[in-house]
Amino acid sequence: MWKGRFRGETDVRVRDFTQSLDLDWCLAEDDIRGSLAHARMLERVGIISQEDLRRIEEGLSEILEEIRNGSFEPDPALEDVHMNVEARLTAKVGPSGAKLHSGRSRNDQVATAVRLHLRRRLKELKGALGGLLKVLLELSERHQEVIVPGYTHLQQAQPISLGHYWMSHFWAFLRDGDRLDLALMSISRCPLGSGALAGSTLPLDRFMVARELGFEGPTQNSLDSVAQRDALLDAHYFCVSCALHWSRLCEDLIIYASREFGWLDLPDQFCTGSSMMPQKKNPDVLELSRGKASGVLGRFVDLACMVKGLPLTYNRDLQEDKRGLFESLSVTGSVLEVLSALLERVEVDQTRAMECFSDGLALATDVAEYLVMRRVPFREAHEKVGRLVRWCVDQGRRLHGLRLDEIMRFIPEAGEDLLPLLDIRTSVERRCTYGGTSPSEVRRQREEGARLLESWLGSGSLD
Repeated sequence: MWKGRFRGETDVRVRDFTQSLDLDWCLAEDDIRGSLAHARMLERVGIISQEDLRRIEEGLSEILEEIRNGSFEPDPALEDVHMNVEARLTAKVGPSGAKLHSGRSRNDQVATAVRLHLRRRLKELKGALGGLLKVLLELSERHQEVIVPGYTHLQQAQPISLGHYWMSHFWAFLRDGDRLDLALMSISRCPLGSGALAGSTLPLDRFMVARELGFEGPTQNSLDSVAQRDALLDAHYFCVSCALHWSRLCEDLIIYASREFGWLDLPDQFCTGSSMMPQKKNPDVLELSRGKASGVLGRFVDLACMVKGLPLTYNRDLQEDKRGLFESLSVTGSVLEVLSALLERVEVDQTRAMECFSDGLALATDVAEYLVMRRVPFREAHEKVGRLVRWCVDQGRRLHGLRLDEIMRFIPEAGEDLLPLLDIRTSVERRCTYGGTSPSEVRRQREEGARLLESWLGSGSLD
């Protein structure tokens, strides 16, 4: 393609080193779609004839079928998907095919193809994320009345509704949905027509091409259009945020399903055994998902480091921009799918969960807040309850099994009305502050979450 400028043939080692077919051949259909729109615009503005357009459309249609049935084997000597398609077209239709590249560069061509590809992939991920969110809503309803320990520092803290726990992950993943929409928004304009970097002297109609390809309009600045990778970084960040959230969820489930905790049971179909130890039930799906999150994060950092110091506009470094992104998109889709299926089959041992509260110490905050309602300053209440807890630990007594006179040795302000509050279920039901763990609040969260999810899936907005 550049033989007019160079005297010798490209060294075969350079050819093999610089080719990008291993990562951009998946853009073939998107490239052809962009070429069709570009050709129709060229005909509309009088740069090619109607006969040229007819031949180009027929040729590209045949090439698309060859790609789909696998009969088109790309040539590495042509470097990338774009030149392979163009060379194949020219071989089919002659000079008409050689006219197709008028007014464009591979710089704006690949930027457009990647946006078309990303738009499709992100919409697929939107469906997968929506499926996971629906599962979390169903789990919240199923386990609204189930009480389990809540933790800080991985130490038992307070009793919570398991339905409340599932909703905490729902809200995190729903925020990821907002980030996915932002990534879609960042690819809403079409770079085609920006040329190599400065536009074109030809009378191109960029608005027509943008409409043809389903974009809101053309990009605003030709330099920025071929240089920026914000759109890819936005897609990466959706994957990263989602990965951080699924990794935390997986970590929780791995811990809760261990023998030491034991109140969560993972489905056998999503676990594996040991080649040596017959008793083992290993949470491999969750562990692999947690591990894959590291790769998603690393690939985001890879692209960010790549673009941080590049001068305007295009640099060959950017050929590598797609490799990590496409892998992260695939990983995100596979994790969302398998995690949704696993969660649907999770079971809870309610008896074992309640046994975790056998010492009653998770009710200590309830006692402190009881004293606050009796006008005892919170720090003073905290100290008094802390002394009572220490005595319970030393004596091996259960906090919710104490007599009132025993409590009053440390908390003289206590009355008979405190004893009914020393109950695990009562503790959960009384936490009815907005966003709290009471059944009524969990129900409100779920109803609001279902409304927002329906709106997001239907309109692409979380408003």
